[in-house]
Amino acid sequence: MENKINTDHQSFESIRQTNEQGQECWSARQLSKVLAYSEYRHFLPVIEKAKEACTHSGQVVSDHFEEILEMVIIGSGAKRKLPDVLLSRYACYLVVQNGDPSKPVIANGQTYFALQTRRQELADDEAFKQLKENEKRLLLRNELKEHNKQLIDAAADAGVTTDRDFAIFQNHGYRGLYGGLGAKAIHQRKGLKKSHKILDHMGSTELAANLFRATQAEEKLRRDEVKGKSQANKTHYQVGTKVRETIKDLGGTMPEDLPTPENSIKQLEKQQKKQQKKINKT
Repeated sequence: MENKINTDHQSFESIRQTNEQGQECWSARQLSKVLAYSEYRHFLPVIEKAKEACTHSGQVVSDHFEEILEMVIIGSGAKRKLPDVLLSRYACYLVVQNGDPSKPVIANGQTYFALQTRRQELADDEAFKQLKENEKRLLLRNELKEHNKQLIDAAADAGVTTDRDFAIFQNHGYRGLYGGLGAKAIHQRKGLKKSHKILDHMGSTELAANLFRATQAEEKLRRDEVKGKSQANKTHYQVGTKVRETIKDLGGTMPEDLPTPENSIKQLEKQQKKQQKKINKT
């Protein structure tokens, strides 16, 4: 499985191009081959669905999908101009999200482009880069709170209804991301008390990994119209595993090996309130 993921990820990178503006892009025709579509015409409906998703997300389609004519080698070595689409990394993410879920390469592509898109967003965000570690933690923790609410709603639609159901569901996501470690084991590894919330004792890198797990789990539950607690748990575990595999493939540190910050999120929030009071008094 690991070799398969590495091969797929290398394939996505090998067809990456740079346009006249120096921006990275992918040829839809080349991507269709990597994603195992037998003919480009079968791939066109996927592109159209991706454009619709782009519009719904509030993005300008033309910023991510550029219609072009490209010289393509056809039979007997002859060349002919055929329509193609240059895709941004975000467009590729939308394409694989709307691709044939039965293809293993599609699942790997979903993880790859989603994580890379998220990493690029953070890299491009100058404000985020200027933040100190504790400020990043507070920002990511608050964002994760909001996405966890959406994840709860998606899980509820799938049949995860009681608090106990959701605890089990959440544990499956942790086990996938943390290499088999559930919430209790993560507590022990971090040296936390039973009353402590795991997410309040994570650094920014670990929070970002869990944020990605939560957003992708919610999307997959809704996109695949998952039904039943058992299937929802399985889906969350699979998403956590995919995120873990991608972190490993990119040479990152496994979540369970990341250091636990000295101060919890609650402590940071108290410090922030105190500082704000001082500022208000001056």
